[in-house]
Amino acid sequence: MIPLKKALTSPVGRKFVMSISGIALVLFVIVHLLGNLTLYVPDGGETFNRYAAGFEAMGPFLYVIELGLLAVILIHIGWGITTAIKNRKARPEDYDESTETKGGPSRLSLASKNMIVSGVVLGFFLIVHIWHFRVRKDFVGETTEVDGQEATNLYAMVHEAFADPFWVVFYVGCMVFLAFHLRHGFWSALQSLGAMKPEWSKAIYAIGFFVAVVLAVGFMGIPLYIYFVDLPPPV
Repeated sequence: MIPLKKALTSPVGRKFVMSISGIALVLFVIVHLLGNLTLYVPDGGETFNRYAAGFEAMGPFLYVIELGLLAVILIHIGWGITTAIKNRKARPEDYDESTETKGGPSRLSLASKNMIVSGVVLGFFLIVHIWHFRVRKDFVGETTEVDGQEATNLYAMVHEAFADPFWVVFYVGCMVFLAFHLRHGFWSALQSLGAMKPEWSKAIYAIGFFVAVVLAVGFMGIPLYIYFVDLPPPV
């Protein structure tokens, strides 16, 4: 029997880990976007704050979920970086110029050739995002009342952040990288898991493109909507 560590660090094992963790993160991003869509409800943030308060009500269990999610993210990033380095060292010529099969089985594209770049950008974005809306709310967030209980007014924090054009541009720009990363990553994950037949390749790639665009545009729309439509007039 092959030791678990050796199996997971083999080329096939690395692809498997990357694929599973990537799919898990895509599912998380979908759920996260669905929750954030409550920001569009025109009730002064009541629905969104109730959604956020639901997580706070989990107590210590929320930290378990967050630590588990963090572990998946770190594994995905770490495996991605080390795999990219190993792949580049294994190629005698530059990776970006080593093939001309664009549109073929390898799905070579701008997105696929720069997965490590988009991944690093998204890793940096994640750090900023966690600081912006997860850490800061425990120290500087104002409170509100949700169902008779005191809760963080996360709705106000989001509006305060996206009143600043810098953060609007930052978030929108990072979502462009999310689209590029998901475009190739979705197809690559299913291919690595052997979950599709060769004749399904084009269809799966099209679905991946659709998912990437929907998720990226969905997240882009929130800061743009708040900044251009939903900000209250200055007092």
